[in-house]
Amino acid sequence: MMTTATSEAAVSAVSVRGAGKVFAGRAGEVRALEDVHLEVAAGEFVSLIGPSGCGKSTLLRLIADLDAVSSGSVEVFGKSADRARRDQEYGIAFQQAGLLPWRTVAGNISLPLEIHGMPASARRARVGELAAMVGLDEFADRYPDQLSGGMQQRVAIARALAERPRLLLMDEPFGALDEMTRERMQTELSRIAAETGAAVVFVTHSIPEAVFLSHRVVVMSPRPGRITHIVQTGFGAGVARDEALREDPSFFERVTAVREALHGAPASASGAREHR
Repeated sequence: MMTTATSEAAVSAVSVRGAGKVFAGRAGEVRALEDVHLEVAAGEFVSLIGPSGCGKSTLLRLIADLDAVSSGSVEVFGKSADRARRDQEYGIAFQQAGLLPWRTVAGNISLPLEIHGMPASARRARVGELAAMVGLDEFADRYPDQLSGGMQQRVAIARALAERPRLLLMDEPFGALDEMTRERMQTELSRIAAETGAAVVFVTHSIPEAVFLSHRVVVMSPRPGRITHIVQTGFGAGVARDEALREDPSFFERVTAVREALHGAPASASGAREHR
C-alpha cells in the first residue's frame, strides 16, 4: 500500500497537458501557445528559454492561474491551477521586485503573512528567518530606495517564499541586474532552492543562466510556442552551483547544446533531447 508521503512525492509539482493559449487581438486571434506538454517534479529546477514572444511568460502565467488556458489543462501538485493559487501552493517573482516603497524590508516580506492572518509573533519570527535566508537580516528596517537592485530582488524572493510554497515561479527576476550582481543572485537562488526544497519554474533569455541554475532546460519555438527540446544539464543536487561550475567543460557543453537547440539543430547533434 502506498503511504501518504510516497503518494505526495509521486505527484508532479507542475503538469501541463496539451495546453494552448489564444488571445483576441484587433487584427484577429493571436495563438501564443499550442499543444504544450510539461512535467516538473517536486524539488526540480526547470528553466524556460526561447526567442522573444515565444510564450515563456504566458506559460508561466497559465501555471500561476494569472491567465486561463484556451485548451488542454494545467495542474499544480495534482490540483487545478485555480485551486493551487487559492491554496497558496506557489510563490511568484517578476523582473521588477514590486516592493511597496513605504514599507521596510521586513514590512514587504511580511505582507502576504499579514494578508492571510498570521499572528504577529509568528509573523515576526518568519520574517526574521526569511531575511536571514536571503542575507538581509541587517537591513530589515531599510526602505526599498535604500537598497541596491540585487537586494530588492532578494526581498522579492523572500516575500515569495513567505508562506513556504512548494513551487516558486520566476519570470526573468534577474533581467535588469548587472552581470556581476546577476551571477551572485544566481548562486543565492540555487542555495535557497536547495534549502527550501521548492520546485522552481524559471523564465530567462540567458542560456548560461538557464544551464547554471537548472536540472533541465526547456527550449521553446517561436510563436505559437511549443516545446521543441529539453536539455538535461546533469547538474543534480550534489553539484555545487559556484564559480568552478561556470569554468567546467561540461557547463560549456550544455550551454552549446541549448544554443544549438534554440537554433534548430537536430537533437542528436545538439546533445538535447527532442520533445514530442
